[in-house]
Amino acid sequence: MSEPEQETLPGVAGDTSDTLDLDTLRSHLWEAADILRGSIDASDYKNYIFGLLFLKRINDRFDEETEEIIEETGIDEEIVRDDRDLHEEFWVPERARWDHIAEQDTDIGAALNKALEAVEDENDAIAERVLTTVDYNDKERLADATLDELVTHFSKHRYRNADLDDPDIFGRAYEYLIRQFADDAGKKGGEFYTPREVVQLLVECVDPDSGDRVYDPCCGSGGMLIYSAQHVEEEGGDRDDISLYGQEKNLNTWAIGQMNVLLHELQDATIEKGDTITEPKFVTEHDELEQFDRVVANPPWNQKKWSKEWVQENEPYNRFEYGLPPSNRGDWTWIQLMLASLSEDGKAGIVMDNGVLFRSRSEKKIRKPILEEDLVEAVIALPENLFYNTSSSACILILNKDKPEELEGKVQFIYAEDQTLRESGVQVFEELSNQNELTKAGLDYLAQTHLIGREEDHHSRLVDMDEIEENDWNLNVPRYVDTTEPEDPIDVSEKLQELDRLVEERRQTDAELQEYMEELEYK
Repeated sequence: MSEPEQETLPGVAGDTSDTLDLDTLRSHLWEAADILRGSIDASDYKNYIFGLLFLKRINDRFDEETEEIIEETGIDEEIVRDDRDLHEEFWVPERARWDHIAEQDTDIGAALNKALEAVEDENDAIAERVLTTVDYNDKERLADATLDELVTHFSKHRYRNADLDDPDIFGRAYEYLIRQFADDAGKKGGEFYTPREVVQLLVECVDPDSGDRVYDPCCGSGGMLIYSAQHVEEEGGDRDDISLYGQEKNLNTWAIGQMNVLLHELQDATIEKGDTITEPKFVTEHDELEQFDRVVANPPWNQKKWSKEWVQENEPYNRFEYGLPPSNRGDWTWIQLMLASLSEDGKAGIVMDNGVLFRSRSEKKIRKPILEEDLVEAVIALPENLFYNTSSSACILILNKDKPEELEGKVQFIYAEDQTLRESGVQVFEELSNQNELTKAGLDYLAQTHLIGREEDHHSRLVDMDEIEENDWNLNVPRYVDTTEPEDPIDVSEKLQELDRLVEERRQTDAELQEYMEELEYK
């Protein structure tokens, strides 16, 4: 297996550096995937690697915490290791400790399964079978020799807090592994991996604040929730002063999301598993939908089977009051579901395929009343080829139940498909070997354009609802923002001079031709 060209990373064999940096950890994880080559499908690498990385991390943190307790209290080490109540973070029982696993010569897969099960049983934060979604004891796929090599490989580094170059290093390494091995057949798993820059742009646009409740109804690996907490921290708040909630249907992806928030040290985040359309988990004791200050999501685009028949017969929460889209395209199901989960002054950011902006018939019937009720605040047309499994252009819809006064009765349209903005000169994205990527300057400028309501030729415009109605409720951004390429100005005087020159050249050519003709006739 060869690593992608854009990831040129240093090796880790024999690494003796005092701290573990991101490049080293990425390379370490890539080598772990290389060990699994030929044993399992590439799309499954991440599941096995995540489990071992998580187990090694909590073991090292358990050892570090043990030493801290001994230093503070003077209690005997053996007592500290055996006393569950002394440990505030994860408790690692004897059979789950790394030295015990590393000693195994046979049935290593069974030992790993038992270790992960024991960790789940002893820690409420991961008690719902987060770690045991993967079977390490599948001898037809994973021989003892392969697992022994993998355990030895993960023994090369310590993952204590004191050893880490960046406290967010595990979350960022997770993103790397998800990006590289999220799907097979050469795809990159865009169904639950949203490029980091798109996540950042969306979260900055909805701007969660300290004290907010943030919800992602199709949270995948948890990236939008995690960045919401980081955003609060970057704005000077406390990342623990935000409540995070997510739901995910795919069991393995749900497990990854659980581990991801834990490795980001967001132990209070609540990630439920199940189909949000048919099994919404966040309901009150009075059987009403919970309400959230911010909703952030990249739901499945153009979902072919979204349980329309079930909704028609069973929907208990009136989430789809504006109507139901076609049974083979569930986009407006997700949009309405998110609107129903917003508090009275809530704001949502949703990544969607551009088709939601202009498709007619039943989708227009839903789009029209949502616009008439002034719930759409902004539409951002993103560059093409940002996502790993499609080159199609996408958009971000910003919904708001409490729009600022200056935006009432208007929608902000932002066109971000030009690589460089004509007026400001800001580079929005750069072209990489396989896809495009938003630049930091680009995403910051786009977010600021939205937050301050900036209007700029060829880039952004505030449009009255009357004009949108005249366009038959079509939200396609180029209808409202001039995206045409400017024509070069014509210098009339210069063109007349050029014409005179051509006329003179023709006169000379005609004269020469006449001379030749006369000469031929003379002969």
